Amino acid sequence: MNKEATSKNGINNSDAEHHRPIRSYVLRQGKLTSAQKNAIENYWHKYGIDFSEDKLNFTSVFGRNAEVTLEIGFGDGDSLLEQARNYPDQNFIGIEVHGPGVGHLLNRIHQENISNLRVIRHDAVEVLNKQIPENSLNCVQLFFPDPWHKKRHHKRRILKTDFIATINERLVTGGHFHMATDWEDYAEHMLSEMDNAKGFKNNAGKGNYSSSKGHRQQTKFERRGLKLGHGVWDLIYTKIA
Repeated sequence: MNKEATSKNGINNSDAEHHRPIRSYVLRQGKLTSAQKNAIENYWHKYGIDFSEDKLNFTSVFGRNAEVTLEIGFGDGDSLLEQARNYPDQNFIGIEVHGPGVGHLLNRIHQENISNLRVIRHDAVEVLNKQIPENSLNCVQLFFPDPWHKKRHHKRRILKTDFIATINERLVTGGHFHMATDWEDYAEHMLSEMDNAKGFKNNAGKGNYSSSKGHRQQTKFERRGLKLGHGVWDLIYTKIA
C-alpha cells in the first residue's frame, strides 16, 4: 500500500507542496567569488536593506527626499548602477535573490562610492507587498524576467493580475512601469495583460510596444539575447489612477 510521505515536522508533504507559493524564479545561487563574498560581508550594512514587514521610509533610507525607482531582478546590476550614476538626483533600489549578482553590485557601489542606490536580497513579490509603501515609487522596472517559455511553466511568470495591481498601488499617479523581454510570446503576454489592466495607460498607444531608446541602459541579459538572435520588446505604462 502506498503511503504519502510526511515531513519531520508532521506536515504531509503533498499538503506542503500544495500550499507552497509559486515562485517566479529558481534560486540558482552559483559560487560566490571572494570579492562578492567580501562585498556582502562588509558593505551590506551601508548599501543593503534587510527584508522586514515594516514599511520603508525612503527619506530615512537615503537621507534625502527624491524620486525613487525600483528595479525587480537586476541580474549583475551593472545597468542599474549606470542608471544611478547618470541620475544622481534620483534614488534607486534594486531587488535580486541571487548572491553573486548582489555581491557584484555591492562591490561596484562601494568602488564608485554611489550614494543613491540600495539593494534588497529577497523575493520581490514579498518586498512589494510588505515593505514598499503605497503611492511611493516613481518608476518600477522589470527587465528580462524569466520567461518560463514552456507552457506548463507559464503559471510561474511574474506578470499576473495580482502583481500588476500591486505595482499600481505602489506607484505614484503619473509613475511608470517599464518592462522589457527578449521572448516574443512573453512580450505578447505582457502587452495583453497590461493593456487590459485597470489604472494604466500604454505610453505607445494600446496594442503597441515602446522604444527603449532614451529610457534605459542595455542589460547583460539583453546582450545575451541579441547574440542568440532574439528581438527585444519594451513596454512602458503610466499609472493614471
